[in-house]
Amino acid sequence: MSIPRPEHPKPQFQRENWVNLNGTWDFEIDNGRSGQARKLYEDEAEYKLSINVPFCPESKLSGLAHKDFLYGVWYRRKVCIDPEKLTGLVFLHIGAADWKTSVYINGRPAGNHEGGYVSFKVDITDAVHPGENTIVICCEDDERDPMIPRGKQSEEFYSHGCDYTRTTGIWQTVWLEFVPKTHIESVKYYPDPKQGAVLVEAVLHGKGTFSAEAFYDELQEDGFKLSSDCQGDGSLDSRDCRRDFGNAVGFAAAENAAGTIRVLLSLSEIHLWEPGHGRLYDLLLRFGEDEVHSYFGLRSVRMEGYAFLLNEKAVFQRLVLDQGFYPDGVYTAPADADLARDIALSMACGFNGARLHQKTFEERFLYHADRAGYLVWGEYGNWGLDHTRPEAVYSILPEWLGQMRRDFSHPSLIGWCPFNETWDVDGRAQYDPLIGLIYDVTKEADPTRPVIDTSGNYHVRTDIFDVHDYEQDPEKFAEHFAHLVPEDRITEQCMSRQTYEKGQPLFVSEYGGIRWSGEPESEKAWGYGNAPKTPEEYKTRYRALTEILLQNPKIMGFCYTQLTDVEQEQNGVYTFDRKEKFPAEFFREVNTQRAAVEQSQGG
Repeated sequence: MSIPRPEHPKPQFQRENWVNLNGTWDFEIDNGRSGQARKLYEDEAEYKLSINVPFCPESKLSGLAHKDFLYGVWYRRKVCIDPEKLTGLVFLHIGAADWKTSVYINGRPAGNHEGGYVSFKVDITDAVHPGENTIVICCEDDERDPMIPRGKQSEEFYSHGCDYTRTTGIWQTVWLEFVPKTHIESVKYYPDPKQGAVLVEAVLHGKGTFSAEAFYDELQEDGFKLSSDCQGDGSLDSRDCRRDFGNAVGFAAAENAAGTIRVLLSLSEIHLWEPGHGRLYDLLLRFGEDEVHSYFGLRSVRMEGYAFLLNEKAVFQRLVLDQGFYPDGVYTAPADADLARDIALSMACGFNGARLHQKTFEERFLYHADRAGYLVWGEYGNWGLDHTRPEAVYSILPEWLGQMRRDFSHPSLIGWCPFNETWDVDGRAQYDPLIGLIYDVTKEADPTRPVIDTSGNYHVRTDIFDVHDYEQDPEKFAEHFAHLVPEDRITEQCMSRQTYEKGQPLFVSEYGGIRWSGEPESEKAWGYGNAPKTPEEYKTRYRALTEILLQNPKIMGFCYTQLTDVEQEQNGVYTFDRKEKFPAEFFREVNTQRAAVEQSQGG
């Protein structure tokens, strides 16, 4: 029987010895949260249902399509482990599970995690034995709890406005990994194009010789293509669907290494990671008996004046809002190729990247973005969290730090944004020290990327002043930015509580959202403002709004809302099932015009 989502879930940190646990699990709904009292963690407990992991129970692909609220769910599966697998450590990995997760192995508690978005692992070495083992996973969630961030999951029974079908429990791959006792815990890469080198920071368990060897394959420079090779069968191809290792181009080692170490790996060949060209170096990491396959991209990012610089060249960010929802999988793409396809569809329209909106995207999406040379902003799904309360820091900071640790080394990720649209809650304003603290911690954890504190409103401390502007009349839209060049002044809806300071880079990080279902004057479409009445009116409006931003020398980028329709919100460039509404060539012709900031900054 085929395994759903069989590919390795961590393309930037792959070992050969792993087992994919996706597929059929026993399943029980526990809305009364009485499962522990009923001992659902035991082998003899009754489970009435089954589910197809990693798809959430609300999705069709799970086999359940249960759309009502789920406050507790339990999963159970038996796994046979060969004795030779148990010579080292055994980790149970869960790509993501929403929200509070408890793991039981053979009837005993093994670990816990809080947070709905980020990957985590549990060391189950002492809990497993040769032969048959029982894994039980319990997840509890409540989208109505103001201390639980929900992103775009609806807190009402039905989807509404820009909130959609909920996700409860497991929604990314579950897998076992067998690791030597002396092993590499994690790595970070600090690329340096000017020096033609990459600094490798590794956290090690045990003591021994650590080495990093880099390879480069020129065949990959043919560009980003969709490939059926990405499907996999659950066993690890050490190069996955990336490419064969090419020429050896660098080596660095450290003897008697332990704890946290850094080695500088100089490269004999320089190949820059750029928009549209994901030139990736393969890495082979060794430490004792441990061997990890990885990769990195050679690029730099920084802000200067009004421009975003990539490899010291001004690059206008032509982004699209991507919410990462799928008709049959909800939060989870049906297949790995669907992740790559969304990027290809975006690039076909002339977008060079995306805001990954109100959701932590899975690592394989970032992998495909790395391959494609596709710019992305990392964002946290903060909606639903009461950011007016100081104690909200405990609901966002631990998992936000985990997200930054997980994704730090992806070259496609060019900025961080922990909050989005921090509107008042029951008449209470946001707690500014919370927003400021998360900004400060983000800068401390990653000084290599720009940070937006809260996208749209209300800024406390930010590297980029961004605004959301859904004005549909091009003349009125242009007036909002007409005074930017001579006076460093803008007009936007939140100016009573935030101030654009002279010289700040300006990013229109949401605009457009033109309502169009694919059928003129459809009553089903929901979007921003008045809907165009004809395809020609749509095209005229899209071009006018976009060119206003491209032609302003003090605007560093835009983000159009959005890539695809999502359920009732029908303002995507594509339909929810990824069909064209207008030819991609139209969007590409408009979007790829050279921006004024690129001309003025030499991009």
